[in-house]
Amino acid sequence: MEEKIKAVVYDSLKQIAPETAPEQLGLDENIREALNIDSFDALQFIVALSEKLNIEIPEKDYGQTATMRNLMAYLKKKKQV
Repeated sequence: MEEKIKAVVYDSLKQIAPETAPEQLGLDENIREALNIDSFDALQFIVALSEKLNIEIPEKDYGQTATMRNLMAYLKKKKQV
């Protein structure tokens, strides 16, 4: 399941920041800063993840999606519920 989630994350990031290489992100790097993503694109990214993974990501949880480590842990937890 983790590989599927990771593939969705990378694919979604490539769609909003096509000139980047999200697979090279460090686990604790801030995704938005590292890929130079503005707040509108960050919101599009969250919405895309929500739709592709069929989970709800409420606005109050956005802070849990800042780094790859936090994002992956959050998404895995949401998929298990």
